[in-house]
Amino acid sequence: MLLLGILLFVLAVVIGLPISFALLLASAPTFLTGDYLPTSIAVQKMVQVTQSYPLMAIPFFVLAGNIMTESGIARRLVDFSRVLVGWMVGGLAQVSIILSLLMGGIAGSAVADTAMQSRLLGGPMIAKGYSKGFTAGVIAYSSIITATIPPSIGLIVFGFIANVSVGKLLLAGIIPGLILTVALMGYTYLAARKMGYGAEDVELPTWGDVYRSGKAAFWALMFPIILLVGFRFGFFTATEAGAFVIVYALVIGAFVYRDLKWSNLWSALQQSLSDIGMIMLIIIMAAVLGHVIVLEQAPTRLASALAVLSDDPTVTLLLILGFLVVAGMIMEATVNVLLLTPLFLPILQAQGHDPIHFGVLMVTIITMGGNTPPIGVGMFTVCGMLKVSIKDYIKGSTPFLLVMLSAFLFMALVPNVVTWLPNQMMGK
Repeated sequence: MLLLGILLFVLAVVIGLPISFALLLASAPTFLTGDYLPTSIAVQKMVQVTQSYPLMAIPFFVLAGNIMTESGIARRLVDFSRVLVGWMVGGLAQVSIILSLLMGGIAGSAVADTAMQSRLLGGPMIAKGYSKGFTAGVIAYSSIITATIPPSIGLIVFGFIANVSVGKLLLAGIIPGLILTVALMGYTYLAARKMGYGAEDVELPTWGDVYRSGKAAFWALMFPIILLVGFRFGFFTATEAGAFVIVYALVIGAFVYRDLKWSNLWSALQQSLSDIGMIMLIIIMAAVLGHVIVLEQAPTRLASALAVLSDDPTVTLLLILGFLVVAGMIMEATVNVLLLTPLFLPILQAQGHDPIHFGVLMVTIITMGGNTPPIGVGMFTVCGMLKVSIKDYIKGSTPFLLVMLSAFLFMALVPNVVTWLPNQMMGK
């Protein structure tokens, strides 16, 4: 029945059925043809998955991110990024990368970051002579940084499914986010220098320029610091942090920056309802399929198959990460987390791997899959908004993909790079 369900899922995706209904369709054979699983169980699983306190972090952070975007914080971060790196070779491309690092604490979503940067930076980059493929590539792949920096929605979902500390996961994403930033900036510098993409029309900033720009963006920059301090000293859990950040965004937007009006707030609420509804519907449907996967003993069978290939923990991890690269190309990131975490995490834990280490790698890798053919939401977003052909996009973005894969290989082979910060701040 599981094989039939997989075939139905693939068919549903190919014909364009919404992913949430494709998930439910994949569960249907087990419920409708088996004599051991009443359909009432499916309804119970749908309700049960919503009764989770940690899961409340998702709607909180989604709403907070939309309020911050509407309150002028994103614009101030763009200005700050331009002062910091706009003077470098490939200036606007470097601004895109730094902005993704800063926006991680606000957007929490790679696709949201891709869409925002396509609007803000895509047109100006092409107008200054950057090729369309390179422009789309740097915007799309720099957005992956957003998926690692707190509050990453993907890490919150992984923590919920894997039953591990969300606070630790969010802290664990910080150093990988910085590594990806440095790697992308290094390649961008070399590529821009080779292709003749100069700096933006700004001079090397003085300390005074950095101070003034940083002061204007101070309350936006304080957000990730508040999260770090709160997690470190136990002031709030990830869920409570989400609620706090909503209040923080409202106060800063309305009374400090004074850019948040009723019309902006209404727009943020509408966008949040759409985003939250989509995410929660996928989670509800995936819970049913997850129950089917466990019932069909898929994790046990998969573990046996991997054991035949290799019993070395490092090789097993690399095989699974390679599978995730492919899975990310054909399924949306949240769906991958929900479906594949119960499959792979028990295998890796049995071999001694840290779930925090695997969680950060998994979420980042499958998020990267959104920038690759054939079903990349981030890819379609940036290509559609910038009117870039898929051929030009692939040509311009492939080097960024290779840089990303190299960084992931490094983090996979050196787990302490990922786990050091959460272990230092919250204990092992």
